[in-house]
Amino acid sequence: MNLPASTIPYENTFDALYGLEILEAGPERARASVPVRDAIKQPMGLVHGGLYASIAESLTSVATAMAVFEDGNFAVGMSNETKFLRPITEGTVHADAQRRHRGRTTWIWDVDFTDDQGRLCAVSRMTIAVRPR
Repeated sequence: MNLPASTIPYENTFDALYGLEILEAGPERARASVPVRDAIKQPMGLVHGGLYASIAESLTSVATAMAVFEDGNFAVGMSNETKFLRPITEGTVHADAQRRHRGRTTWIWDVDFTDDQGRLCAVSRMTIAVRPR
């Protein structure tokens, strides 16, 4: 099941605060973007590392939740490991998540973050817990 970004309710959430836009969310792949602005940068002018972790957790939690909801489950972040390769200072942060494991109680996703030039800037590995509602 893929969900159009317009159907995900993000008003008055942390995700809305930093500008997350989910472009695609399905059981195998999910994509999102965040426009760079001063409010999401650290003092040296680079996109704050916490932003990458936040995008990874929200994007993969939503994609997992959509896949398990009809079975009476919900999904929440369980583990988040992010590594930084090159800074982003302007433009847009692009996130592309690929599911690596679909278990009964945990899912694992890899998230690649790129800049507007398509350069790999950070990577995250997310473990999402699947639990009964």
